[in-house]
Amino acid sequence: MPEGDTVYQAADRLRRAFDQTTLERTDFRIPSLATTDLRGGHVAAVRSRGKHLLIDVVPALGTATSAPDGVSIHSHLKMEGVWHVHRVGTRWRKPAFQARIVLQANGYEAVGFELGILELLPRAAADLDYLGPDLLSDDFDAARAVANIGAHPDAKIGEALLDQRLMAGVGNVYRCEACFLRGIRPDRLVADVDVPPLVDLCRRMLWANRLRTARTTTGRTGHNARTWVYGRIGQPCRRCGTLIAREFWRDRPDSTREDRVVYYCPRCQT
Repeated sequence: MPEGDTVYQAADRLRRAFDQTTLERTDFRIPSLATTDLRGGHVAAVRSRGKHLLIDVVPALGTATSAPDGVSIHSHLKMEGVWHVHRVGTRWRKPAFQARIVLQANGYEAVGFELGILELLPRAAADLDYLGPDLLSDDFDAARAVANIGAHPDAKIGEALLDQRLMAGVGNVYRCEACFLRGIRPDRLVADVDVPPLVDLCRRMLWANRLRTARTTTGRTGHNARTWVYGRIGQPCRRCGTLIAREFWRDRPDSTREDRVVYYCPRCQT
């Protein structure tokens, strides 16, 4: 499931292949960008912000453009998206009809499949300032994240952790795992939670997994040993043996879909 660490890894792969290179081919396979051609553009940076990925492209000298400072290719994986990076000529691991963008430079090719969001933003406006502090930023502002979450005392802590405007990077896996490790049910109100150590735990978990191929919150990497509660409904808690429970929440109070699953231990989490 794509979370902040997944996007960080995608940005790292893209950065190693494309940073400071000149784009030799760009193929946008969505109607709104179908005629866009960024060939000759210089890749100035590849960045991740929470669950968002940005590729900053500066136009070639003498290129007529409505964004003289360049553009940022902004993508969000949502639930199904993925970026693959490989040598040009490598056989794709997903069908071509799922590709939304193809980039080539310096012998490498990047393909974004099933991206939930793909758009071009003016580079000067691509800092995504509406997001909260990025848990995987080198200068992560923990105090601001704590203050942002604490400003919503009547919200469920499990909802607050997923609100990217408060703190960017936590998804459903880390939400469930962090609440378990802190011994709190995800439906406890923010006002009743000691927020600073919870924020610190989220930071440490994402940071530890930022470059791991197999995400783990238990410290173990076996296929069935990587999580404490997430995905383990009906299995015994690794601490107390109580069967792990599962609930479904709505993303927002006004939503008609109950598509956010929450896992917890009824005994260890109070």
